[in-house]
Amino acid sequence: HTFLYYKFSEMLCLNMQMRHYLMLTFGEFREKKGANRKSEYKSLCETFSLIKVICFEMQLSQEYGPVFSLRRGSERMVFVSGYKMVKEALVNQLDSFADRPIVPLFHVVFKGLGIGLSNGYLWKKQRKFANTHLRYFGEGQRSLEKYIQEESNFLCEAFKEEQGRPFNPHYLITNAVGNVISSVLFGHRFEYSDQSFQNFLELDNEAIVLAGSAQTQLYDAFPGLLKYLPGPHQTVHANYKEIMIFLKKEVEKHKEEWNPDDPRDYIDAYLSEMKKKKEDPHAGFNMETLLVCILDLMEAGTETSSTTLRWALVYMMHYPEIQEKVQAEIDRVIGQSRQPTMADRPNLPYTDAVIHEIQRMGNIVPLGFPKMASKDATLGGYLIPKGTAISTILSSVLFDKNEWATPDIFNPEHFLDSEGQFRRRDAFLPFSTGKRMCLGEHLARMELFLFFTSLFQHFTFSPVPGEMPSLEGVLGFTHSPESSGC
Repeated sequence: HTFLYYKFSEMLCLNMQMRHYLMLTFGEFREKKGANRKSEYKSLCETFSLIKVICFEMQLSQEYGPVFSLRRGSERMVFVSGYKMVKEALVNQLDSFADRPIVPLFHVVFKGLGIGLSNGYLWKKQRKFANTHLRYFGEGQRSLEKYIQEESNFLCEAFKEEQGRPFNPHYLITNAVGNVISSVLFGHRFEYSDQSFQNFLELDNEAIVLAGSAQTQLYDAFPGLLKYLPGPHQTVHANYKEIMIFLKKEVEKHKEEWNPDDPRDYIDAYLSEMKKKKEDPHAGFNMETLLVCILDLMEAGTETSSTTLRWALVYMMHYPEIQEKVQAEIDRVIGQSRQPTMADRPNLPYTDAVIHEIQRMGNIVPLGFPKMASKDATLGGYLIPKGTAISTILSSVLFDKNEWATPDIFNPEHFLDSEGQFRRRDAFLPFSTGKRMCLGEHLARMELFLFFTSLFQHFTFSPVPGEMPSLEGVLGFTHSPESSGC
C-alpha cells in the first residue's frame, strides 16, 4: 500500500437550517390534545454556535423529553429526539410530517420548485420522475457501478500523482463523487482540471458556507427588511445565479443534440417529459424547475458522500489498527489485481461495518433538513399544529444509548454479529427515513463502498507527524472534518 500524508485545509460545510441562534426561547410543550393550547417558555439571551446548540438540544431532550420546541423570534420549531420518537414521526406518521417549511434564504432561488424544497402535487410528480429515471440511468442498470469504478480509477491516479506529499483532498474527493451524479444527469464526467466545473463546486461550496453564518440567519428572520441591504445573503444569491447559468448551458447543449427516441441521461428524459406534461402545468415540468431539480440532485448526490469519505480518511488515521484489518480483508478477498465490485460486499463484512460506523460517528446530517406538519398531529402526547416546522435530531438516533452498546466510541462491532458477519441496525438512519428520506441513498451506499474499498486497496493513510486531524469536526447542516494539519 502506498503511504499518503494529507494536509487538510479549511473543511467547509453546509448548513441550510439553524446555524446560529440570536435569541432562543425554549419550553416544554403543554399543548396536549384537549388541553389549554399554551406553552411555558424560558428565555435565553445568548448567541450559540450550532455545535453548542446541538449539545444544548440533546440536554433539553433529557430534561423535557423527546419532543420539545425552540423559538427564534416569532417562529417555533419542534425538535424530535431519540430513535423511538423519530421513527414515530417519520415512519408511523409519515403523512403528517412530509412537507417542507419555507426557508427565505433559499426560497429566493428555489422558489418552492424542484425536489428538496417543494410540496404537494409538484413535489410528488418531481420526486417520482427523479426516482424512476435515476434508477433507469444508474441504479437500475450496471452502468452506475461502472461509473463509480471508472471514477475510482481517476481518483486513485490523482492521489498517486501527489507522490506522498501532504495535500488537501477535499476538492478531489468532491469532484470524484460529483462526477458520478454528473454522469447520470449530464451523460458525462468532468476532468479534475475542468475550470467550469471547479468554479461550480467552489461557488456552491461558498454559498453553502455562507448559508451557515449568523447574518444569513438574520436574513431568514427578517427577509423583507434585509433583502436590499448588503450581507452574505447577497453573495449566496449571486452564487446561485452563476450556478444556474452553468446548469443552463448544459441544458442548452442537450436541447441542441436531443433525440426524444434515444434519451442519454436525466436531462434528455426531462425534456421529453416537458412535452408530455404541457397539459399539466401544476406538475411543474418546465425549464425553471428542471434547473432547480438538477441543482437539488447535484448537491444531494455530492455533499453527504464526499463528506463521509473525508471522515473515512480521518477515522482511519486515528485508528490505524482498524485500517490494517480493513486492508487485510480487502487483500484476502479482492487482492491487488482487480477492482472492487458490489458483489464483493457480502464477503467484506468487517469493511462494510467500518463504513457504517464512519457514517454513524461522522454524524453527517445532525438535524436532517427541516420538515413541516402537513396537518394537525399528535406526537408523544403533544399537539403539533399544522404548519409547524419539525426537526428530527438524527444525532440522537445515531448516539441513542438504548440502541448502541458504546454510542460515543468508534466501534465497528456495532454492525457485526457474534460470527463476525455484517448485521443491519434499525437505528442506523444517516439518510433520515420516511417520505423525505434521501433520494440517492442507494447511490450513496454504492459510492461509499466502492470508493472506500478502492482507496484502501491501494493506499495507507497516515497523518503528518504531530498534526493528527481532530475528530471534533465543524458543524453546520452537515458535520464535516475541521481544518487541521495532517
